[in-house]
Amino acid sequence: MKVIRFFIIAFTCFCLQITAQDSIFPINFIVGKQSNTNLTSQYNLIPAVEDAFNKMQRDALKEGISIQIVSAYRSFKRQQSIFLKKYKKYKQKGLSEKQTLTKITEYSTIPGTSRHHWGTDIDIVQQLTKMPRNLLVENNYSSEGSFCPMKQWMDQNAYKYGFYLVYTENKNRTGFKYEPWHYSYAPISKKILQKFIIENNKGNILPIIKQAGINIEIPFYSNYIQTHVKGINPLLLEF
Repeated sequence: MKVIRFFIIAFTCFCLQITAQDSIFPINFIVGKQSNTNLTSQYNLIPAVEDAFNKMQRDALKEGISIQIVSAYRSFKRQQSIFLKKYKKYKQKGLSEKQTLTKITEYSTIPGTSRHHWGTDIDIVQQLTKMPRNLLVENNYSSEGSFCPMKQWMDQNAYKYGFYLVYTENKNRTGFKYEPWHYSYAPISKKILQKFIIENNKGNILPIIKQAGINIEIPFYSNYIQTHVKGINPLLLEF
C-alpha cells in the first residue's frame, strides 16, 4: 500500500510539473511564434538568463576578457528566412531534397526547433580593438584564434554561471557541427527542451513547421530530432 501511495504521489507531482510548464512555456513560445513579453529589452533573453550573463560578463572583464553577445533570441519568422534562403541556394546548385536539408542542418536549424527561440541561448565573441572580419568561425576560437582567451576563460568558468556549450567538439556527438560560440543557460533551457520533447512526441511540432510552407518528410524529421535536437552536450539533457 505504501508503494502504491508513493507512485500516486510521484505521478501527481509529475503531472503538476508538466501543467506548470504548459503555462510558463506554451508551445507557441517554444517554437518562436510567440514573443515572451517577459524577455529583456537588451538581449531578448529570459531575465534570469540575462542576469546570469551580466554577472559572468562582469567577472570576466575583471580578468581582462570582454564577452559580447552577437546573437540571442531568434523568432520563427527569422529562422524561417535563414532556412529558406539556404534552401534556395542549395537547390539552385542542383542538390536533391535530402542533400539540401542535410547541408542546411550542418549549422542551421529547422524553424520551430531552434534553441534560439527560447531566450536561453547566446552566441558570443570576445570584444577586441580589431575584430575578425567573420565572427562566428571555428578558427577564431582555436588556440591561435582571436577569441582564444575568451574561449579558455569560458571553458574554465562558464558552468559556474549556469552556461554550457551546446554543440561540443566531440566525435561521438551527432547533429550540428561544433559551435564554440553557442552557450545555453542550463537551469532553464533543460526545462524548455523537456517540454519541446513532450510536445513533439504528441505530434504538435511538425504541423506548425509544415503550416509555414516547409515540407519536411517524417523520416527525415524524426531522425533530425534524434541526431540534432538531442545531439547536444549531455549536461543539457539531464532532466
